Amino acid sequence: MNAMTDSKPSVLFVCVHNAGRSQMAAGWLRHLAGDQVLVRSAGSAPTEQINPVAVEAMREVGIDITGNIPTLLDHDTAYASDVIVTMGCGDACPVFPGKRYEDWKLDDPAGQGIESVRPIRDEIRTRVAQLVDELAPGR
Repeated sequence: MNAMTDSKPSVLFVCVHNAGRSQMAAGWLRHLAGDQVLVRSAGSAPTEQINPVAVEAMREVGIDITGNIPTLLDHDTAYASDVIVTMGCGDACPVFPGKRYEDWKLDDPAGQGIESVRPIRDEIRTRVAQLVDELAPGR
């Protein structure tokens, strides 16, 4: 028997522009958890496109995030998520009662070259892998 989709844990990654860190984190979670976890990302003030250096950094590890579009954070998406991971948005990220929050302190890849974005990408992978171990053990 397959588990119903409603039983999947859901994670929302939030940063201000939804163009770098949150998009890389969503890419990693989809890659590492497959269909075991529902993945969302959003921004409090999204830009028009994903940071091309973030796209390139993820391409280097075989993950394509080019189809992702920065999305405005809305209350419905937040309420529908089990875990909300914020990344450097401070007070710009609203708090929703009853949700599990993690705040990941990560450098912003905006305006950075690929050499600076690679370590951010790798740190995000480490944190996402830990999250997968908690949410989908034995996947």
